[in-house]
Amino acid sequence: MSDIDYKDRGSLLNPLKSWAFFGRPPVTEPLEPRAASANYRGFHVNDWEKCVGCSTCQKVCDNAAITMVRIPGLPVDPVKGVRDERPAIDYGRCCWCGLCVDICPTGSLALSREYVHTCTEEQISSYFVLPDSSGMHGKPYGLGWAKTADADLVDLERQAMRELEPEQRIGNFAEIVAGYDDQQALLEASRCVQCGMCHDACPTHMHAPEYIRAIWQGQIEEAVHLIYETNPFAHVCGRVCTRRCETACSIGKRGEPIAIRWLKRYAMDAVPHERIKQIAAAGKATTASGRRVAIVGAGPAGLTAAFDLAKKGHAVTVFEALAQPGGMTRWGIPEYRLPYDRIDRDIDVIRSVGVDIRCNVRIGQDISLEQLRDGHDAVLIALGLQQGRQTRIPHSEHEKVFRAVDLLNKITAGEPFELPHCAVVIGGGNVAMDIARSLARMQKQQYGQVDVVVTALEDQQHFMADPDEIKEALEEGIVIRDNCGPQGCEISAGGKLIGLKTWKVLSIFDQHNRFAPSYDPAGETIHACDTVIEAIGQFSDTSLLGDALTESLEWNRGRLKIDAAGRTSESWLWAAGDMVNGPDVVTAVADGHRVAASIHAAMAVMEKTKPV
Repeated sequence: MSDIDYKDRGSLLNPLKSWAFFGRPPVTEPLEPRAASANYRGFHVNDWEKCVGCSTCQKVCDNAAITMVRIPGLPVDPVKGVRDERPAIDYGRCCWCGLCVDICPTGSLALSREYVHTCTEEQISSYFVLPDSSGMHGKPYGLGWAKTADADLVDLERQAMRELEPEQRIGNFAEIVAGYDDQQALLEASRCVQCGMCHDACPTHMHAPEYIRAIWQGQIEEAVHLIYETNPFAHVCGRVCTRRCETACSIGKRGEPIAIRWLKRYAMDAVPHERIKQIAAAGKATTASGRRVAIVGAGPAGLTAAFDLAKKGHAVTVFEALAQPGGMTRWGIPEYRLPYDRIDRDIDVIRSVGVDIRCNVRIGQDISLEQLRDGHDAVLIALGLQQGRQTRIPHSEHEKVFRAVDLLNKITAGEPFELPHCAVVIGGGNVAMDIARSLARMQKQQYGQVDVVVTALEDQQHFMADPDEIKEALEEGIVIRDNCGPQGCEISAGGKLIGLKTWKVLSIFDQHNRFAPSYDPAGETIHACDTVIEAIGQFSDTSLLGDALTESLEWNRGRLKIDAAGRTSESWLWAAGDMVNGPDVVTAVADGHRVAASIHAAMAVMEKTKPV
């Protein structure tokens, strides 16, 4: 042993130093939990008020430590993106990585500073815990690892859509928005957490998470294939869908929802039209069924049903009274929102699978419903809301009082009409904005200035119109006056229309939530104009049914009564679309799918019972 080693051992008397502590009191600390560090990763806590049950935490967990558990009594609302499920943690699997916290769209999950867990014999699984905001044992230990700006895996801002400036767009009907380029689409698709809330909210249950993932992976044709599994009106819905999916998006709880509609548009615009037709035809029956189906109305509901039935091998003929197919998407939506060539592409795809569309054929004049019934195995009526409702206020029968849908129809058809110098629109919905903005463009072209006023019962925050439409209308010089109840048209001594009289709205509904507006006459306003346009709702023209059939069918408040599959009280007749559920493109598409499935099932029954 070296000298250095010996010296390091110290003196032989060192052990005797311990006797110096013999008479001192003990200083052992009590055995209880100490406070963990501020960023400790302890047991989970979950704010159930913030949590919407999106299951993103479950999907991101590599250890399969999270199970979504249904909690009876919690709210459920697919349209708003709310599920009655909450995450339960299996601490036998959890590695406390914190990914579930970092990616939680609502920010409801966090890791606490609690690290001690005790259990009793009565507990069946003490390591499988359903966390809430009270902590593991109901005792607050404070938050540890929680969502912060630098640890947030969720991108809350969507990619901005390029669009024309107001001064560029007001003098023409060119499409306003430009669409995403490849880089924008990739970045926007990367924001999706694949929670599936959009799928639940969509009336067609479109495979949005799947096609968004395909876009992110650069598989654009695969995205189109997934889109066509649920929506043959893909170009249309990529531009004017009411996008309930985005309302439900979990990312939108704290930030901006994924631009699901614009991503659909991107995929459809990125793939050549002829290739889209090949993709859409996938799965088409190779042999004809021998069954014939007649469809009245070439709008989204009728043509979606036609698309499905033709792919099943049935012979489908669609009868349309107007000069071109498309229904209210063509005749009621201005081209600056929905270019007609995109409608044409959707319809060309539907024709390509074997659908026969016959325009300028009026049922009840050129051919009767009875003839359709006798010549086909099933008949579907899918009418749009092509008739405008009237206010019936004093002097509303004046020749300068128009319905918005009538003027929009004329604009689409290119039919001339006397353009107002100053117009007042009654209504706060999308149709009101569409006609106001269309007239503004025509005024700018012809008169060099815009003079259009929109009046509505509601305050502007509660208009039925899309917020983007309201914003863009204001940018284009349209004046919006809310809380205005129409009381009558002002007529001069010479019989000319000179204005619209309104009173201030005090309330719209009574105590039983029934429509019963009340007004303050002291808040009277005369809106000077030479034309009044009513945009307060639409209804279907069902005169083609004839008196006998109208009497035999069952009705519910002016609408055809149908069963869950869309069948009326007449076994040979189905109904779908706006005439059944009101104006909404994607709902009409969902109707078309449902009715097509019902008709196909009826065809199968006919085939089984056919005499040999």
